[in-house]
Amino acid sequence: MTSDAGDVSSLTFEQARDELVQVVAQLEQGAPTLEQSLTLWTRGEALAARCEEWLLGAKRRLEEARPAEGAGS
Repeated sequence: MTSDAGDVSSLTFEQARDELVQVVAQLEQGAPTLEQSLTLWTRGEALAARCEEWLLGAKRRLEEARPAEGAGS
């Protein structure tokens, strides 16, 4: 896992989701310092936003595909 909130834009949905699960588990166990907790939280926020981007993109693609499917009927 990367320790900062750095660039998550190249992560696939699955990569971001899996890392987010790890971050949440670490936060639930309790990080040794406040600084480490904040770093994990920030990374988690970035990963969650990346997952949301993927999900919104998938939803948009599905919505765009629906009229095309109905037009051929």
